[in-house]
Amino acid sequence: MAATLSTEIHLLSARELGAAYAAEELSPVEVCAAVIRRIEEREPVLNALFVFNPEEALQGARASERRWSIGSPLSALDGVPTTVKENVARAGVPMPGGTALPGPRVPAANAPITDRILESGGIIMGSTTMPDWGMLSSGVSSLHGVTRSAWNPAWTTGGSSAGAGAAAAAGYGPLHVGTDIGGSIRLPGTWQGLATIKPSAGLIPLDVPYLGRTAGPMARTAADAALFMTVLARPDIRDYTARPYPAMDWLDPDGGIGRPDIRGMKVALQTGAGAGADVDPEVLAAVEAAAEVFAMAGAEVTHLDAFIDQNMLDGLDNFWRTRSWADYSALPPDHQNLVLPYIIRWCSRGASFDGAATIRHFNCIDQMQKATIAATAGFDVVLSPVAPMPAFAAEQPMPVDDPDSTMAHIAFTVPFNMSGQPAATVNCGFTPDGRPIGVQLAGPVGADAKILRAAAWYESVRPASAVPNWAALD
Repeated sequence: MAATLSTEIHLLSARELGAAYAAEELSPVEVCAAVIRRIEEREPVLNALFVFNPEEALQGARASERRWSIGSPLSALDGVPTTVKENVARAGVPMPGGTALPGPRVPAANAPITDRILESGGIIMGSTTMPDWGMLSSGVSSLHGVTRSAWNPAWTTGGSSAGAGAAAAAGYGPLHVGTDIGGSIRLPGTWQGLATIKPSAGLIPLDVPYLGRTAGPMARTAADAALFMTVLARPDIRDYTARPYPAMDWLDPDGGIGRPDIRGMKVALQTGAGAGADVDPEVLAAVEAAAEVFAMAGAEVTHLDAFIDQNMLDGLDNFWRTRSWADYSALPPDHQNLVLPYIIRWCSRGASFDGAATIRHFNCIDQMQKATIAATAGFDVVLSPVAPMPAFAAEQPMPVDDPDSTMAHIAFTVPFNMSGQPAATVNCGFTPDGRPIGVQLAGPVGADAKILRAAAWYESVRPASAVPNWAALD
């Protein structure tokens, strides 16, 4: 096995790596070295890493190798290369939030996510890039420059988990952590052909929780995402918003993700969001084809009408502008011009809203939450586009390149942030010029494992034309 894998180690899944370690066919040091070479090959173009720790990673790999050699790995992820987004705290590693502002916060302690990865023996290769304050759906940053797609450097990787998306697709290890407040895991997911999940609210603990914010796995397969959830979705008292979820069966006894009972599954197909941009015909066709795969397997597929409206999306967007304006206006004048001009223009509208307007905008979040829960009740899975459009130019900050416009691309994703429901992505097709297209699978709060099983099932039966060829991304 080692000989046949020697030139393709960066393509191996986390499950395959664990099996290879157990069989003594690969060592964590060999894998870490291969991933370092892969990063050094692709990073000059992709620009996915803010911090790269090859020596620290190799040190961790040597410790993992010793554990495997005596049959005492810390977990199934021991020795598996991972990355975390730069806004996930790592003790002693600066957290600039994608901005060129001087004096970024340097945390004294790890975030719960970082601790869980290290406790499991996972090897953190580095911290991945993000755009300014995470408020762009691209890899454009005043600090990092432009992070680019592993599929084609002319295309965006998506954001705000920009570097994580590029790293996952390019083979910087099989497991990556992104964060998501309006689609920031799933948008890179759709534009990079990945399997991702934004988990239920509070399932993966954060050290800085915020309304709608979650963290979750980004991988090349749903099975790897599920494996990562066994580590990430462990309670931690530092997240004071966490809910007491019952234990979830992420994996079967044999370590697989299992197959859901598709026959009779209640599936909703949502093709219009009720707000934002119209869905591109190529995206719509790919998502409808995915729904047909479920129907052919015996699922009860029902069309779901739009359940949010433009007023809700406008209100949320304006509330975020006010929040970012509060951060921006608190900066010293000589620091303000270091923020990306697009972000300055976008958040400046927040200065015009008084307290009453801000409360009205905030109330739109409550309306969105109520509408989403009510509309999706009774369904096991809601299928929809992730974004209305495929990947756009890497240098473009947003799909609709106008900071005065409401975010037109998040109407399918952000409702599930506000409702706290899990939402996964998996690739379901490509545009004629090769841009990936993802389908979103959402479900009830706490149904994360079931949603990942549905994603993995679709992954296993989707047409060959929808399967990403990761080996071609060189």
